[in-house]
Amino acid sequence: MVILVLGLVLFLGAHSVRMLADGWRSGVIARRGEGAWKGVYSLVSIAGLALIVWGYGLARQQPVLLWNPPRGMNHLAALLMLVSFVLLVAAYVPRNGIKARLGHPMFAGVKVWAFAHLLANGTLADVVLFGSFLVWAVLGFLAAKRRDRAAGVQRAPGNGGATAGTLLLGVAFWALFAFWAHAWLFGVRPLGA
Repeated sequence: MVILVLGLVLFLGAHSVRMLADGWRSGVIARRGEGAWKGVYSLVSIAGLALIVWGYGLARQQPVLLWNPPRGMNHLAALLMLVSFVLLVAAYVPRNGIKARLGHPMFAGVKVWAFAHLLANGTLADVVLFGSFLVWAVLGFLAAKRRDRAAGVQRAPGNGGATAGTLLLGVAFWALFAFWAHAWLFGVRPLGA
């Protein structure tokens, strides 16, 4: 569990610098350059992600069961993951209505992803992993909204074509992940028997 927690501290810590110390971050970028910042940020993030994967894998070998979710939670989680994938795609498709409305669909997608996995999993490692991401996404969304208000950000409305494309891509990625990639990557079939 220590490796998992260390990975979460590194990964979520790197992704929280703007939220917690934006002035310091801006100063480092001004002194060292954006390339240097992105290089260190990427290395710390990759190291954190590797430790999360390793630590979670180790924790799954000797799970500490906190509760046993009913079987139906897997199906609810799968439905919520459809929403999560659409939100995650919306963060990257320009001029879509979802991003225009929410402003920060990546945080919303991570919140839905984490909540869905908390519903369907009941081990201590699951609570630590997905609970940490849920708290981070809530705090990150609030910080981003505060920055937007302070900067007077006004978003242009999205257009129907980009929104439809976002929905189609989100559904396609969800289907790929739900019916194949999740089992391949994690050994768990979310919609399987």
